[in-house]
Formats: sequence, C-alpha cells, structure tokens
Amino acid sequence: MSHSLYAASVPVFRQLLDALAGVLEKAEAHALERRIEPDALLQARLFPDMFPLARQIQLATDFAKGAGARLAGIESPRYEDGERTFTELQQRITRTVGFLDSLEQADIDAGATRPITHGSGERARHFDTGAVYLTHFAMPQFCFHVTTAYAILRHNGVPIGKRDFIGSY
Repeated sequence: MSHSLYAASVPVFRQLLDALAGVLEKAEAHALERRIEPDALLQARLFPDMFPLARQIQLATDFAKGAGARLAGIESPRYEDGERTFTELQQRITRTVGFLDSLEQADIDAGATRPITHGSGERARHFDTGAVYLTHFAMPQFCFHVTTAYAILRHNGVPIGKRDFIGSY
C-alpha cells in the first residue's frame, strides 16, 4: 500500500498549525491573566542567537505553504512577515490553512517524483524528487519551527503540554 504525498503533508501541516493556533490562544490568555506585556512573549527566544516566537511562527507557516505550493507545482503565496500581535499571527495561520485547503490532492501527489528547488542563487537547494524534499527538508524544517514556538512559550510559563502541541488528529 502506498502512502500519498498529500496524506504525508497537508493533514500534518493542518494538524500542527491548528495546534499552534491553540497554543497561541493560551499564550495570549496567559499574558492577559498575568499582566505580561504580549510583546514579551512574542519576542521571547530560547537563546539569543535564535529567532523569537513571532518569527518561529512566520517560518512554520512559510514552510507549510511553501511545501504545499512546490509539491503542487504552483507559486506560493507571499506574506509580508509584519505580524506583531497574537491576532496578526493567528490570521497568518488561518491564511496558511486556507491555502493548504485549496490545494488538490492529485496535484500534490504528482509532485512526488518531480524535482524540487527551494530558494534561489547560492542558497538554492535542489532535490531529486518532491518526496525527498518533503521528508528530508520541508517537514523537518516545519516541525523544528513549530516545536521551537511551543518550547519558547512553555519556557516562559505558558501552561501548555504535549496534547496542546499535538492537537487533534
């Protein structure tokens, strides 16, 4: 039995993005309840040389929409990366999920054997197949940024746990 590239990507992106939206809701409520300036959480980092929470969310959505688009053989929507509030980050997640929902399973599955290029110029990465691109680059990158966003919030005292990270499946 073969496993489609669509099944290995879009539902997983959606699950973790929905969970990330739930974690952000809890973070915003936590900040309000504890009288923490929201920007303190949005700009929090695990270590000084790492991106802050807001950027982690931007990157997670970028990898989800970019992977979906590349596999489907279409242009990825461009976002400005100007989100500065919990509400704006939630809207970005919603836009990304909406884009993923617009993708056709057959188009993504057709990307399994097509070569994929990520980036341009000296930073371009070339993958022999969409399957290799998804499993060895896009999905690990996406999961890294979702996990780091969760870890930043957990480290800063937001009462979240594994079930919040995993979400509904």
